[in-house]
Amino acid sequence: MPLAEPNPALSISYARRSLNRAERAFRCSPFRLALLGDLRSQSISIRQLCAPAGIKSGYSRRPLAELQAENEMMWLIAVGLLRREVDGQGLTDSFRLTPMGRQVFEQLSGLTPAQYRPTLGDHLYNAWCRWMRSPSWWHG
Repeated sequence: MPLAEPNPALSISYARRSLNRAERAFRCSPFRLALLGDLRSQSISIRQLCAPAGIKSGYSRRPLAELQAENEMMWLIAVGLLRREVDGQGLTDSFRLTPMGRQVFEQLSGLTPAQYRPTLGDHLYNAWCRWMRSPSWWHG
């Protein structure tokens, strides 16, 4: 149970383009909607997403190596869906849902499987966005 109930009147307003990009990124990822659902109330570590554990828990569609899962999660961080969890020692290997991620989950949870399935165009556009993004050191 969350510590505080979300208040829709206080929700952050995101640009439609940002929400669409984040939604597309998740739909094109190897993860299932159950991952976002569980991330609403708890943090999930990278080990819970890998190989048999990810499939067994219903978080991934196929077995993922740790590096694959990490790369996919980093893309979901880049588009604003997730954030790394921090403890007293610094960053951990766990992830949490952002406010934008909560909004995307609400949008996606209302879709049928046919509506949720990404098109070839979605996959191509998502791959292009991942490939064309500026490196973190680039400020130009």
